Amino acid sequence: MVGQVHIGNGCSSLSIHQPYQQDYTGTTPPPSDTPCPVHSLYIPIHPFLPFQIHFNLPLITLYFILQHQRFPTMAATGETQPAKHQEVGHKSLLQSDALYQYILETSVYPREPESMKELREVTAKHPWNLMTTSADEGQFLNLLLKLINAKNTMEIGVYTGYSLLSTALALPEDGKILALDINRENYEIGLPIIEKAGVAHKIDFREGPALPLLDQMVGDVKFHGSFDFIFVDADKDNYLNYHKRLIDLVKIGGVIGYDNTLWNGSLVAPADAPLRKYVRYYSDFVLELNKALAADPRVEICQLPVGDGITLCRRIS
Repeated sequence: MVGQVHIGNGCSSLSIHQPYQQDYTGTTPPPSDTPCPVHSLYIPIHPFLPFQIHFNLPLITLYFILQHQRFPTMAATGETQPAKHQEVGHKSLLQSDALYQYILETSVYPREPESMKELREVTAKHPWNLMTTSADEGQFLNLLLKLINAKNTMEIGVYTGYSLLSTALALPEDGKILALDINRENYEIGLPIIEKAGVAHKIDFREGPALPLLDQMVGDVKFHGSFDFIFVDADKDNYLNYHKRLIDLVKIGGVIGYDNTLWNGSLVAPADAPLRKYVRYYSDFVLELNKALAADPRVEICQLPVGDGITLCRRIS
C-alpha cells in the first residue's frame, strides 16, 4: 500500500493521494460523520516549509515519521493531531493556522474586554460551541456598531450571547437590543457575565421563533425603519424569510448583518465533496440567500471573509 505525498510551501497541509480515491486537503480535518476513504490520511503540517518534496512511502510508516519528528510534543502526549486553533477554529476560512493565531494574539485578544474573554472561555466548554461567534468577528461587530452610531438593534440567534455582549458593550447607555432565540437555557449560560459587565439592562430577550414576532412588527408601522442594526445568526433555511421582513424594520442607512454566508467554504465544494450532513443540508439555502442579496436593489452589500463569512447589507431604499 503506497501513497504519493506532496509537501509544498504554498499550502499548510499535506495531501496523500491514491488513484481513484477522494483525498482531504487543507487545514480542516474530515467531518466526523464522514469517515476518510480507504488509503486517505489527514495530517496538518507547518504552513511555512521552505521546500517541496515528492516521495513514496507506506502510509503507516509516513504517519509515524511525521508524528514523531514534526510533532514530538503530540507524540509524547498521545494526541493524534494538533488543535486547529486555540480559538474556535472552524469559524476561520484562513488556510494558515499560524496566521489566524497571529491575528488573534496581536489585535484581538489584547483588546478583548475581560467580560467577553470570560464568556468566550465558558462557551468553549459547551458541547455546541461551534455555534458561537468567533473572537475576531465579535471585535469587528463591536467596532462596526460604534462607527455607525447604532442605538436600537436586533439580534436573531443568541446562543450564549458572545455577539450579544459585543453589541451591548458598543451601544450607548440608553441603547437597546431586541434579542430573539428559541433557547433561553443557552442564553442564561452567559447572562451572569452580561449582568456583571453592567449591560443586561440594554437587552430585551424573547424566547421563541423569530418569524411570528417579526410578522407582528412588520404589521405595525411604528416599527418600520426603527432599527439601526440587525444581526442574524440563526437557522439558515429561514434567512431569506428573515430578510423579507427585516428590510422593512431596518432604517434607510441602517445595516443588516448575515452570519455564515461562506458556510464552511462549502459553497464552492464539488458535488461529491465529503461534507458534514448539516453543512450539506444548509449549503443550498446559503447559496440562495447570497444570490438574492446580490440582486436586491434595496441594499448595498459587502461580503467579508471574517469568521465563517459575514454579509453586510446597507438599506438604501
